[in-house]
Amino acid sequence: MEPLFTPDGDTFVPSEITRGPWDPNAMHGGAPGALLARAVERFEPGPASHVARLTIDLLRPVPLAPVRVATRMLRPGKKVQIVEATMLSGDTEVVRMIALRLREAPVELPSIPELREQLEPGPGGGDSYEDTGPLDFGHAMHFAHARGSFETRGPAAVWFRLKVPVVAGEEASPLSRVVAAADFGNGISSSLDWNEGWTFINPDLTVYLHRLPVGEWVGLDAVTWPDERGVAVADSGLYDESGRIGRAVQSLLLDRR
Repeated sequence: MEPLFTPDGDTFVPSEITRGPWDPNAMHGGAPGALLARAVERFEPGPASHVARLTIDLLRPVPLAPVRVATRMLRPGKKVQIVEATMLSGDTEVVRMIALRLREAPVELPSIPELREQLEPGPGGGDSYEDTGPLDFGHAMHFAHARGSFETRGPAAVWFRLKVPVVAGEEASPLSRVVAAADFGNGISSSLDWNEGWTFINPDLTVYLHRLPVGEWVGLDAVTWPDERGVAVADSGLYDESGRIGRAVQSLLLDRR
């Protein structure tokens, strides 16, 4: 299966597998998010290397066409940094990511209560399936249900494993794997029915991480909170097979097709 993106000079060419659910000519938010995550963790590496928070603003639909990535330091520092990465289609900015990077240093912690919350069952104990519909970003993932499913409304917990490289010839980093999975929170926990004409598009995604995942699987325990004013929030706990790693939040626009 093709990678999400293939480098071509100063651009990245997306494959068909980056396609999203809302527009057949636009990418799923997880694909550009994973590519920009790769950019911010590679930019000027140093003591402040842990990406503790990243916020993605999906400014416009991201076309299935070559894109460029530009990165710059907004706030330099030895302990705290803020890095910006942008994605451009032609001369138009389509996605912007702001990442907070913190220094990592060993500390000796006092005795604290056990906080290793688990998401069970793990990926080997849930119902697994492969996406068999039209080629889109779902085909880039292996899914294993822990609770609920895409087909049912309401809160759900699903394990995700990115099956393809983000960039051709490279192994996907743990950070890119998290971002690619985190953008599914609204999809797995929708309180509205896609088959009844509802859409619940997220124009943003914020991810907080106190540690990166170990292994290839990332778990989301997600719930969507809708409001009659046409807005909602999807809130997802993030896990690896050892326990909790962080949280992802998406703002949603509720509408009818």
